[in-house]
Amino acid sequence: MRHRSLLILTTVVTTGALTLSACGSRDDNKGGSESGGKTTVVIGVDAPLTGSLSALGQGIKNSVDLAAKTANKNNEVPGVEFKIEALDDQAVPASGQANATKLVGNKDVLGVVGPLNSGVSQSMQGVFNSANLTQVSPANTNPALSQGDNWAKGEKKRPFATYFRTATTDVIQGKFAAQYLYNDAKKRKVFVVDDKQTYGAGLAAIFSEEFERLGGKVVGTDHVTVKETDFSSTADKVKAKGADSVYFGGQYPEGGLLSDQVKKAGANVPTMGGDGIYDPAFIAASGTANDGDLATSVGYPVEKLPTAKKFIEDYNAGSYKDPYAAYGGYSYDAAWSIIQAVKAVVAANDGKVPADARKKVTEAMSKVSFDGVTGKVSFDEFGDTTNKQLTVYSVKGGKWTDVKSATFED
Repeated sequence: MRHRSLLILTTVVTTGALTLSACGSRDDNKGGSESGGKTTVVIGVDAPLTGSLSALGQGIKNSVDLAAKTANKNNEVPGVEFKIEALDDQAVPASGQANATKLVGNKDVLGVVGPLNSGVSQSMQGVFNSANLTQVSPANTNPALSQGDNWAKGEKKRPFATYFRTATTDVIQGKFAAQYLYNDAKKRKVFVVDDKQTYGAGLAAIFSEEFERLGGKVVGTDHVTVKETDFSSTADKVKAKGADSVYFGGQYPEGGLLSDQVKKAGANVPTMGGDGIYDPAFIAASGTANDGDLATSVGYPVEKLPTAKKFIEDYNAGSYKDPYAAYGGYSYDAAWSIIQAVKAVVAANDGKVPADARKKVTEAMSKVSFDGVTGKVSFDEFGDTTNKQLTVYSVKGGKWTDVKSATFED
């Protein structure tokens, strides 16, 4: 995931544990707080902590907080205490850019987890790269973020050495969705809609190309506007074209309403989307039963992963107000990858955090490899996750239920 542009006033909200004066040994009193015991290393978090996507954002923040607390409890990096600084981007690119600048300005920050939205990430990447500050997104799926704008032409070039992600890309998600809809759901005539945003339009394009390659037909296309609520004209087009399915590139506030209005227009066909609609709010937005609607999401269901058992137990014991949601496991793994990079850098520097820690952490990230909450965590030459597992979910009885999990094979 994800991209969403909202016309909201730019506000930066700081939550979570902020930088405290701590202590420890450091090469040159640059980039860390010291005063007696341990060196404080801050992991920044950027996510929509308020607004319509706040449930996802709070899950990201809390999961990073849990990773930091776990590292401290286990003394994962001797001599280092981890804290978080969480900032609210409200899913607005300008806010994300301001947050990136603020995090860069805090010398204790050696890595950042976030953001949720691909469009927000576009505004942040250059800021982090200029400061050699590692960024790991648990949710961005737009391929251009890691492979450059010409990735679709086969000209892959990594734009920023500081950018990594634990979520797989839309190249994989879009194709996986098309293969399921054509091969498993046996649909042949799809109507494709997108919200004109980075995430939604990109995902819809990748899906469409693969669906047609398989032999299916895109019988019509349309676009909606973020925060729009009346999709009746699109719904009428779906019915008039005789589509047997709808694919929506976008997020759940619009996706849920689109599904509802398609069915009210008399087109009793499933709406499918990516991880942007995989949320209970998609179901709640529909006034009619939308059993049979489909969504893909990165990875396998966390609740069914043996590797996630302790994460779930610890999260529940942490008394967090909000659930870890769709990206909790990926956020924990993103934070843990930063922690492991810091661990390697400190170990290579006689137990001290070096003055050029940000640069060293970025270099160490490419070698990070561990068994995480979501499975094996490591990164390829573009900073993309090597984990290509995905799941298709279907609405059944008013709830999302996983129907197929697999490792993508191109």
